[in-house]
Amino acid sequence: MSGCGVGRAENRCGVRRALGRASLHGAPLLIAISAFLAACTAAPLPYPDQIQKWRADKDAFMRESPQSPVPAAQRATFAPLVYFPIDPSFRTPAALEDLANGPPIDMPTSTGQIRKMRRVGRLSFTLKGRPFTLSAFVEADETDMRRLFVPFRDLTNGTETYQGGRYLDLDRTATGVYDLDFNKAYHPFCYYNASYDCPIPPSENRLTIAVRAGEKLAASQR
Repeated sequence: MSGCGVGRAENRCGVRRALGRASLHGAPLLIAISAFLAACTAAPLPYPDQIQKWRADKDAFMRESPQSPVPAAQRATFAPLVYFPIDPSFRTPAALEDLANGPPIDMPTSTGQIRKMRRVGRLSFTLKGRPFTLSAFVEADETDMRRLFVPFRDLTNGTETYQGGRYLDLDRTATGVYDLDFNKAYHPFCYYNASYDCPIPPSENRLTIAVRAGEKLAASQR
């Protein structure tokens, strides 16, 4: 992924700092969950059940995986994550305009660092009857383009969701059409552990709508 030195592993969800330097740790959230929980071949679940399973798998990852951002001493008592009610209206098809030949951009992070990212394309979609776009990214020196990183902000940030925004991960498709499901929007790792260094969504990815879907703040944290 990014050119961060030998022996340092990237994590788009956040970067752990060690010895005063940004130490890249782990793998993208959904990849880590998939590696932690073996997938079984079965008939497709109804959509609400798919989301409930995704949430249960993530809770297990946060409590049990060595890649969890939750400090080890707190994992056994880590409460289940809190979500908005499942809302299929926040699941929408999106078309990706290819912008992969653009120059790298500097994406600030939660600890004041700069992450070099490359804009792969722009997703166009409709939400609640309104047109929107979100840019999709990979690390600037990433050669594996099979997974896209979509950080975003919306009108719930700072009140109902983490002030630094939320993330989506998308598997690359051959058609350029994507299943953009905000019910799978998640908080970055730095929300759970300040030692992680998380990319801040750029201004182009600020949605002028309240996305009341996906992960949200617990009532005690608002």
